[in-house]
Amino acid sequence: MKKYDVTILTDARYLKANEESIYVSNVIYEDELVIQALEDKGLTVTRKAWDDANFDWTETQFAVFRATWDYFDRYDEFSRWFDQTKERTQFINSAELIHWNIDKHYLVELKNNDVRIPKTLVIEPETKLSLQQHLTKALQDGRFKTQDFVLKPCIAGGARHTYKFNLTETAGLENVFQKLIEAEAMMLQEFQKNIMAEGEYSLMLFNGSYSHAVLKVAKPGDFRVQDDFGGTVEMIEPTKEMVAFAEKVVNASPELPVYARVDIFKDNDDEWALAELEIFEPELWFRLRPEAANQLADAIQKMIGDEKVS
Repeated sequence: MKKYDVTILTDARYLKANEESIYVSNVIYEDELVIQALEDKGLTVTRKAWDDANFDWTETQFAVFRATWDYFDRYDEFSRWFDQTKERTQFINSAELIHWNIDKHYLVELKNNDVRIPKTLVIEPETKLSLQQHLTKALQDGRFKTQDFVLKPCIAGGARHTYKFNLTETAGLENVFQKLIEAEAMMLQEFQKNIMAEGEYSLMLFNGSYSHAVLKVAKPGDFRVQDDFGGTVEMIEPTKEMVAFAEKVVNASPELPVYARVDIFKDNDDEWALAELEIFEPELWFRLRPEAANQLADAIQKMIGDEKVS
């Protein structure tokens, strides 16, 4: 008999309240909402840092990723833990889905499943070309049409190693590119003007059903919408077209996620496009809509019930 039905996974930095950090307070508050919603359904719940060496992972049936936001800075260590722990407990979302989603190569797969994404070039570490050569080739064959671009790793979060640059500034980024590409795959995308002008929309879905949405807007002069960089967030009512697009995205995934955040925007051709599909450790903005934690709890309870039946 396992001791816990569900373990909420977090980053050790967010285990205890920090009166000086609203950021940490928000993380803890939102996790408390999820814990309460799960306990209201009669489930036994605990909250642990993913790297807690003293916790026996065979004692929990399921583990739900929440604010595990140090994984990309410790990716090798995290990967070892992930591979070991998935043999002892079941992850929500599933280990297979997380493994697919943690690497942004998934965007190319979704594009092949008829999901619109920004014009994107994935560059693998074995490349022999410079950043300038990659850009020149992509412009010549028509894959890119703008003069402004964004470079970022395929495995990352929190805008880590994300660079916006103009074609005339490519040479100044060459050393950074060469250092990064030695270690990891990178993505080169057209810069999306509407993200700066209008913002990025995040739609939350549980078991494929729409719950709520927010608009994230970068601070003036910046292109990063994360609140870490001064961005703002507000609740919005999405259009039917936006919801339909988000539902299309989750249904194009290898399996339907229990929870998902679909980040969308109007691309340079003024069409809805997918920025990212977050089904690993997304911010779900429960502090703006606390009752949505109950929808996540419903989805988790259904998964637990289905597993017991099978």
